[in-house]
Amino acid sequence: MAHWQILRMFELFLVGIGTGNPEHITIQARRAIEEADSILIPYKGSEKSELVDVRLKICKEIVKGKKTKIIQFDLPSRDLSYSYQEGVEKWHDNVARVWSSTIRKHCSEDTKVAFLIWGDPSLYDSSLRIAERLKPKPKIQVFAGITSIQALTAAHKIPINEVGKSFIVTTGRNLLECGFPHGVKTVAVMLDGKCSFQSLREPKLYIYWGAYLGMENEIILEGWVEDVSKKIMEIRADARNQNGWIMDSYILQKR
Repeated sequence: MAHWQILRMFELFLVGIGTGNPEHITIQARRAIEEADSILIPYKGSEKSELVDVRLKICKEIVKGKKTKIIQFDLPSRDLSYSYQEGVEKWHDNVARVWSSTIRKHCSEDTKVAFLIWGDPSLYDSSLRIAERLKPKPKIQVFAGITSIQALTAAHKIPINEVGKSFIVTTGRNLLECGFPHGVKTVAVMLDGKCSFQSLREPKLYIYWGAYLGMENEIILEGWVEDVSKKIMEIRADARNQNGWIMDSYILQKR
């Protein structure tokens, strides 16, 4: 793991902003955004410009009238030629390098720098791991945000767990490689670009699926996997073609 020199001390706010609805932002997170001297917003390519627009809208609403710096920067992509684990490590190193150079260029010493994190900074997000690569290590504050799992259960109006039972949160990659986890009846799946639920052979699996959760173009669908998997994949493909990007998650339950 590489370490990148900032050469100055600063405070780092990792602020969870929910899944696309500005009303997801907590009072605590709003205060952190108001307090920040600079807000860094990653640009992930034109196909995901809507994600930038949501962050800019949030900034405009909260910091209006202040002299807060809004700084956009290009986020490097993960090199797919490496194995997954090695590729992620190198990608985190590259992102840390970009963070460092951007902060050195635009932010003064003893400043408060905020990143607006989609969902929550502590659940399937890399920001904390990237921050560990910065030297000297900044003072970090984390402000929790609504996750896609919370938005999904709210959209479907369901509890995620059975009474007294556990559930597992996993990725599409793990579901595809390992199958449905043993010993549980409920699995929440994130980061699944391959619709891995279609590969499962367990009978009587019920799915609660959602995309663009919390946003105006939110889509939700539920049903038995064997009945709705094809429809979900068709809707997902159409939505991705129309919008240029898609974020979705789902819950599987054995019944």
